Amino acid sequence: MKKTIKDIASIQTGLFAKPAGIGDLVYLQSKHFDEYGQLNTVLHPDLAAEGVSEKHLLKDGDVLFAAKGTKNFAAVFELHNEPSVASTSFFVLRTFDERVLPQYLAWFLNNHTTQNHLKGQAIGTGIPSISKQVLENVELPIPSLDIQKSILNITKLRTKEKSLKQKIETLREKQIQQIIISSINQ
Repeated sequence: MKKTIKDIASIQTGLFAKPAGIGDLVYLQSKHFDEYGQLNTVLHPDLAAEGVSEKHLLKDGDVLFAAKGTKNFAAVFELHNEPSVASTSFFVLRTFDERVLPQYLAWFLNNHTTQNHLKGQAIGTGIPSISKQVLENVELPIPSLDIQKSILNITKLRTKEKSLKQKIETLREKQIQQIIISSINQ
């Protein structure tokens, strides 16, 4: 079965605000994430809660989609993070169909084929942007929850495998360099 994203999730834009450096809420921006949608920094509350609407507060399982710029990715907000709001760089997708896991939706949006489709629909030359209309009309295949969980598990294991291979390669390079240096210094 396939459904469009608008049929399984609400989509709203992030909040336009200027972080003050200290505050009650974290103002999540694209710079806080790596190209795979993983948080790459320690988050600190930098936005005052005063004047921020309840609807902009992120909830556990919200999917953030970076729609502006060349680094498009999806990430799932988890409640163990500080109370947060998303910047206008993001669309916030909140699933309302219990047949779709937020993590699966994020995986699908990060999938190479989906990324190519979305980038092909982006508008603007200086800072390309994916419109809400384009995003909400993306068709998402919806397998069973067990298959979604299996996909996520395989993806997690593959990511771990890539990381381990990179660590092995780095260690191997150090080992070879040490052997070379040792042979020079004899």
